[in-house]
Amino acid sequence: MKMLRSNQRFPERLRAIFDPPPELFLRGAAEPELLGRRSVAIVGARSCSTYGSQVARMLGRELATAGLVVVSGLARGVDGEAHRGALEAGGVTVGVLGCGIDRDYPAVNATLSRRMEEQGLVVSEYGPGVEPAPWRFPARNRIIAGLVEAVVVVEARERSGALITADFALEEGREVFAVPGEITAALSAGTNALLKLGATPLTSTDDVLDALGIERSPISGEPDVSESAGRVLAAVRDEPAGPDELTARASLDAGAVSVALTELELAGLVVASEGVYRPAR
Repeated sequence: MKMLRSNQRFPERLRAIFDPPPELFLRGAAEPELLGRRSVAIVGARSCSTYGSQVARMLGRELATAGLVVVSGLARGVDGEAHRGALEAGGVTVGVLGCGIDRDYPAVNATLSRRMEEQGLVVSEYGPGVEPAPWRFPARNRIIAGLVEAVVVVEARERSGALITADFALEEGREVFAVPGEITAALSAGTNALLKLGATPLTSTDDVLDALGIERSPISGEPDVSESAGRVLAAVRDEPAGPDELTARASLDAGAVSVALTELELAGLVVASEGVYRPAR
């Protein structure tokens, strides 16, 4: 489907940006009005860490559970995990391509794209037959920022394309969040720089929901977590402990425990006080 900017169904937030696309191409089962719903972008590094992957997937899942449309760029890494998280929650997600609407790029995400199209949309400003090109992806990022109310950057190197999305978002008055990272990690250099510039630190999904004035819906049951996080959670519930003791109890290495504890904190399942982790509920 092709939709001109003059069409009444063209998303109003996108129409209002500095350089809106003259037209949008869409594929998927959803109606164009989906692009006008309340939405948040989750973006970040293609070659993300395990931590970045887990955080992106969790944020996608929890923001979708809260009723938000999750928007990203259908790339490897953070983008793909954000889309998958939204789908796991039974939510709706939108992918923005930097190539023709008839292309699956990268090809490794073709199956993911098909799943997204069942209830959501894949969109592009480029018509059929347009090949991917390096300059098209920074241009694509203005559409991601233009469609949403807020942008979350999970991991980003110093010159990451995710920072371009954040810049576009700031220019258009959108909320920008950054997930804090280790000061020695190259994958955190971009997000930590955003924090120095005034981006809002993201330590839980509630940070986004509070900024947008959205109340979290009561969730029955317990959030899904990774296998390693489940093992650490079980150890914490046996008895509160610090990371070193949990490493031994869960039979995991220190790095895996650190990632698991971050996942559990973001999910609201554990809290830390003076280096000791306890169940939050």
